[in-house]
Amino acid sequence: MTTNSLRSLHHHHFSSLKRLSTSESNPPPPPSSLFLKPSSSTTTTTTTPTTLSYSSSTTTFSLSSSTTSSTTSQPITFDTLQHHLSTQNFRQADEETRRLLIVLAGEAAQKRGYVFFSEVQFISEADLKAIDDLWKQYSNKKFGYSVQKRLWQKVNKDFTKLFLKVGWMKKLDTEVKQYNYRAFPNEFIWELNDETPEGHLPLTNALRGTRLHNSILSHPAFEGQEEQEAEPEGENGGVQGNLRDGPKPLSDRFFKPDYSF
Repeated sequence: MTTNSLRSLHHHHFSSLKRLSTSESNPPPPPSSLFLKPSSSTTTTTTTPTTLSYSSSTTTFSLSSSTTSSTTSQPITFDTLQHHLSTQNFRQADEETRRLLIVLAGEAAQKRGYVFFSEVQFISEADLKAIDDLWKQYSNKKFGYSVQKRLWQKVNKDFTKLFLKVGWMKKLDTEVKQYNYRAFPNEFIWELNDETPEGHLPLTNALRGTRLHNSILSHPAFEGQEEQEAEPEGENGGVQGNLRDGPKPLSDRFFKPDYSF
């Protein structure tokens, strides 16, 4: 009886070991959802290059630098300026001249929206002279940077006198003699007639001082122009003497600049 019990126990133990062995060698399959991940991963891996390629393509296409590069690489033309001048649309011609200077001055000026005096040097002589020649051609040599430079030289490069001479400043109706800058754009003259001051156009923004205008008039494009002696100013020429040297009497003082051309 003892022998039978041992045999039964041995058989039971052997059966348990066999089932355990079988279970370890053949583990139960994981849930079916686990098998979807490799497949999904494979699919993702397969489609990832396409997705990245499309995303990269889209980003490259929308970059502003690419657009700017493409725009600035195109040759600059003066057709629009010539059209406005030939039709005597001097207000639009002045705006186009300002736009051309910004484009010609370089990428930094384009991003900023205006030209620094130090960037005028980047404008080629041919381009600046072409702009000036168009202004002179369609104004019977009454407008243009070279015209302004000649007047500037006649007043010993004094910008206060120049602004009075070209009509950018006006005499105020006050008991004492005072002057102020004209208000842009209504107080400037946008037509060519006998009353229009010589050198009145194109305008140059002087809100940040006269260095920009100085750089334009001193550009190599206008070198070689004859220096002319300063002439005493008359009734229409403004005040006598250099208004920027030393203390000024109240009658010769100017209001704070208030113009945006």
